[in-house]
Amino acid sequence: MIRALPERLETDLIVPVPLHPSRLRTREFNQSLSIADRLGRYLMRPVSTTDLVREVATEPQTSLTRSERLRNLRRAFRVRDTEAFAGRRVLLIDDVFTTGTTLNECAKVLHAAGAASVTALTLARTIDSSLIPDRILAARHAWSFMSARP
Repeated sequence: MIRALPERLETDLIVPVPLHPSRLRTREFNQSLSIADRLGRYLMRPVSTTDLVREVATEPQTSLTRSERLRNLRRAFRVRDTEAFAGRRVLLIDDVFTTGTTLNECAKVLHAAGAASVTALTLARTIDSSLIPDRILAARHAWSFMSARP
């Protein structure tokens, strides 16, 4: 991830997407915080771990449809201290981008708290399995494999 960082990444503060305390107890770690911590050390920027919080224990996004995901996270995040974000360029970190709902909800809250800008960075992105090139190629040529049999 560090090798893939944009050359001119302008940020004052790194913020991991927070987990609700109940989810954190279950998982025992916040993967977004682990990523943010390493990036903070590399970029020599502070990491805010307590100013953006998840107030609502929502269903995991992975278990929901796209329309349910869009509703699931409404008003789930809150900023504790708006001064922490006032005028700052925030780098928001999440582990996986699926629909962008989590990052969008966090960005809205950070902008409302006065952040000058919010840039999101994720380690991975999910894609529809029908778009995976190997599957497309295999589907195109499946008929030729079948007809080539003696």
